[in-house]
Amino acid sequence: MFVDKVEISIKAGNGGNGAVSFHREKYVNAGGPDGGDGGKGSDIVFLADDSLSTLIDFRYKKKYSAPDGEPGGANRCSGKSMEPTVIRVPRGTIVKDSHTGRILADVSDDEPVVVARGGRGGWGNMHFATPTRQIPRFAKPGMPGEKFDVTLELKLLADVGLVGFPNVGKSTLISVVSAAKPKIANYHFTTLTPVLGVVKRGETSFVVADIPGLIEGASEGVGLGHDFLRHVERCRLIVHVVDVSGIEGRDPADDFEKINAELANFSEELSERPQIVAANKCDLATEEQISAFENFIREKGLQFFRISAATTKGTDALMDAVCAKLAELPPVKRYEAQPLTLEELEKSDEQKRAFTVTKTDGVFIVDAEWLAPILSMVNMEDYESLQYFQRVLRKSGIIDELERQGIEEDDLVSIFDFEFNYVR
Repeated sequence: MFVDKVEISIKAGNGGNGAVSFHREKYVNAGGPDGGDGGKGSDIVFLADDSLSTLIDFRYKKKYSAPDGEPGGANRCSGKSMEPTVIRVPRGTIVKDSHTGRILADVSDDEPVVVARGGRGGWGNMHFATPTRQIPRFAKPGMPGEKFDVTLELKLLADVGLVGFPNVGKSTLISVVSAAKPKIANYHFTTLTPVLGVVKRGETSFVVADIPGLIEGASEGVGLGHDFLRHVERCRLIVHVVDVSGIEGRDPADDFEKINAELANFSEELSERPQIVAANKCDLATEEQISAFENFIREKGLQFFRISAATTKGTDALMDAVCAKLAELPPVKRYEAQPLTLEELEKSDEQKRAFTVTKTDGVFIVDAEWLAPILSMVNMEDYESLQYFQRVLRKSGIIDELERQGIEEDDLVSIFDFEFNYVR
């Protein structure tokens, strides 16, 4: 089964927590804090794998979580940082944020691409020692790793795309100019998945993609072709194959206009892509039919070739022209990762410190997911540790929100499983 679009969830590893530890050694009094830092969480990396040609594996595994960094230890020992977690995808896969559509990566070359970064490890208590705070009993938790719901879209890396109505001879053409072995039969929609073939002309070679037959309305979801229009987007050149014989009762010129209209409806950029027109099945057409269609194409300023893919007549001249045209064109399109907009950055920052305060039965309940790891690292029996926690609540705006909602002296505040009475 050919699958070229899936949605998955990825979660990079959290950073390891810093350690709270004090040096213990014979004959050494008051050794001081020596808690080490936590290790970095594992990044999630996407890597192109040429042995893969479809995204079908992601149909069965939807969630990918990378390991967390190890916590710090005593004697200033840092926790182990985790190696990147590699997800292998077919070459040409685009990774997009499912919620915003922002491109996160184009996995088209051999370099691994980091999509979700692991969290930084937290500081151990050795970092918090000062002349006035000599026994810090708290440390920083590791930062959370990035997580995304992503859409994977496979856009084939091909130099040339063969487009046209079903049964015009695209599969036959790619089979005679390359070593590709597509299914060939005398009925519509014989080709159900894109087929790639490598064409060699002397010392030069290029990749041709046979795109399953388009029909009118394909850009709006009609037929099979709409599923594969995305694979034409990267092509540097389009070879438009038209059945010039009219053996199926269609007009070649009308076919040409309808397919171009579908390409333009799908993407304005596609409508401007260079084209070469191949009039196929010339062995079944009259000279009058061929000449009329040739004049129609020449008036549009496009290159025109008479071919018969079934007999290979004219196919060498067509491929020579394609090779010459490709030498003039820029390389296969690559998509650049899109940075966050200012609005998205602000929203992301808000989400990282988001919280809600609700009053129920006289108790002020604070819900803030990011507070959980901080709370777990605070020693409630240590004054300096509590001061640190109070600074976090003040800096994040939680105390301001409590005061805005009218909290009074000795009112009860609940944060997860920790409760305390409010003191001004």
